[in-house]
Amino acid sequence: MKAAFISDIHGNAVALEAVLNDIKTKQVNKIYVLGDLCYRGPEPKRSLELIQGLQTEVIKGNADEWVVRGVRKGEVAEAALELMNQERDWTVSQLEEADINYLDALPTELHLELDGVAVHAFHAAPDSLFTVVSSFEPDEILETKLMLSESTDVYIYAHIHKPYIRFIKGKIVMNIGSVGLPFDGVQKASYAIVETDGHRISTSIERVEFDADKVVSQYKEVNYPNQNMLSVIQNASL
Repeated sequence: MKAAFISDIHGNAVALEAVLNDIKTKQVNKIYVLGDLCYRGPEPKRSLELIQGLQTEVIKGNADEWVVRGVRKGEVAEAALELMNQERDWTVSQLEEADINYLDALPTELHLELDGVAVHAFHAAPDSLFTVVSSFEPDEILETKLMLSESTDVYIYAHIHKPYIRFIKGKIVMNIGSVGLPFDGVQKASYAIVETDGHRISTSIERVEFDADKVVSQYKEVNYPNQNMLSVIQNASL
């Protein structure tokens, strides 16, 4: 069984198409989606349609929750709150009521069995869409915040836009990074593959080139709020 895990598309359909094309070359059996589908990118509607077209399990991320009900005070820096809600309002204006209802109804976690390997997948943490668990946290923090199901073999999450793989007490913890808005200085979309045949487990982080210049042009064409900052993120190593 070979499964691909993607997340944090953030309305970047250009990057999403590149990733889906790459996955086609990997003989993947199933794709799972860990949230943050539409918000902060120039093509929210097309991104959502591409995800829905996969006809697979999709869970909710914090950005999906923001599209549904807005960004609340205390969830982001006070100085960014107004602008982020402007971005949210623009995103909603590109979607239909059925799209909002779809995002609202998404579950928040997946419990999977891949050829006898138990996988627990979630966006940020099992009990929160907003918790930030960084790659450099000590093992004890990852155990406390992420590894809540003792019967799980592989824990998979997203949210921080910086992929990594760690091994803790015989378990695998992996962050799959971001398809549409990578934060780790590598100007390539990120996703993960988990492969197992019941006797072994193979995990990998895949990086895929996409046309970042085209995405920057799209921000300008649609007059996206906060386009300057997001264009810098697409074009620069952070």
